[in-house]
Amino acid sequence: MKRFITTLKNIWSIEDLRKRILYTLGLVLIYRVGCYVVLPGVDPTQLTALQNQGSEGLMGLLNMFSGGAFSNASIFALGIMPYITASIVIQLFVMVIPYFQKMQRDGESGRRKMNQITRVLTVLITGFQAPAYITNMRHQLGATSTAFYPFDGTAPGSFFWISSIIILICGTLFVMWLGERITDNGIGNGISLLIMVGIIARLPFAISAEFAARITSGGLVLFLFEVLVFLAVILLVILLVQGTRRVPVQYAKRIVGNKQYGGVRQYIPIKVNAAGVMPIIFAQAIMFIPITFMGFSDNTSSKFALAFADYNGFWYNLVFAVLVILFTFFYTAIAINPNQMAEDMKKNGGFIPGVKQGKKTAEYLENILSKITLPGSFFLAIVAILPAIIRLFGVNTQFAQFFGGTSLLIMVGVILDTLQQIESHLLMRHYDGLTKTGRIKGRNSMGM
Repeated sequence: MKRFITTLKNIWSIEDLRKRILYTLGLVLIYRVGCYVVLPGVDPTQLTALQNQGSEGLMGLLNMFSGGAFSNASIFALGIMPYITASIVIQLFVMVIPYFQKMQRDGESGRRKMNQITRVLTVLITGFQAPAYITNMRHQLGATSTAFYPFDGTAPGSFFWISSIIILICGTLFVMWLGERITDNGIGNGISLLIMVGIIARLPFAISAEFAARITSGGLVLFLFEVLVFLAVILLVILLVQGTRRVPVQYAKRIVGNKQYGGVRQYIPIKVNAAGVMPIIFAQAIMFIPITFMGFSDNTSSKFALAFADYNGFWYNLVFAVLVILFTFFYTAIAINPNQMAEDMKKNGGFIPGVKQGKKTAEYLENILSKITLPGSFFLAIVAILPAIIRLFGVNTQFAQFFGGTSLLIMVGVILDTLQQIESHLLMRHYDGLTKTGRIKGRNSMGM
């Protein structure tokens, strides 16, 4: 405890770090307040149907990423999801379109161009999602419901549509701007931090609901056991996020004038879970497709429909786990290019001891990547279906979501990244780190 208090004093004594933390907290507060500012023309007391819809399924996923703003019909209802979608599209473009590959190699100027294209694409995606959100909201609440204040005659009309679409687009752009400001002037990755704050804000309500349910049924010991299991799962996920295979790289010795360059050994940290949380998000999106189509069909009593409508069912979670494994390999192949890594090492005079440069190095790296991705993908699949397993033991849905899936992975990854940045500020000014032994490793230490 004494060391913890000393660490807090050290953090507060560094003026730059103190300003960054306070700046981050201020922008996060603005974001959380905006999540409760309801769209003009909507009665906030009549949103029960929309909030019920945002508790599970695809809408529950969107509600989680928006920090509850989706079910509150907030000005930030679409949250940062359009920006994330645009970023994923740009990443895919980099893999297949030479123009984007050239921009990526252009350094800082290319990065600025790609950021600008991402922002424009975010506006276009939000322009499509905003009318869909309003349509869904009016369907859930009823087009002539008392949840809407009259704009045109007795029901919300064209002015409500136009104003709401503009506000939703501006809300997403404002959230994107907040994330970029946190990244530039605050602590941590701003976009990830805003998502994490929205997720973790729901944790106290989930714990209190589970506690109340267990007290009612006389299971206080069982509740304490659930908390211990939750902490154990967090530790296992930390191992998954931080697990790396260090590949040694030796650099050739060069003498320029009276100075020696190279001749040192470094390591390439290849992560066990290089794909992060993206395979689970992709798999969830795919799993929602058949459910969505069945909503438009009259035949909802078939075995296929019942199997994919049951989130706790065996077949649903089996298919979900298989998709997570497949998408883990797919996204890892996109994120890490062994051929590019081998080429960069060769240009910089680096080589893996005992392995020839060029093609042999690429094959060696690809072999290592395949070996560590396989167990990593199975572990990630277990984490993805763990909430469904926990629900089988009577845990309420809200609390069970934090035992795995996107919620837990995002929370652990973002917290580790933020703590790593704080620790780097401490070490740079010759203070002790956050831990007594070793250093905190974030999830983004992918490059050489």
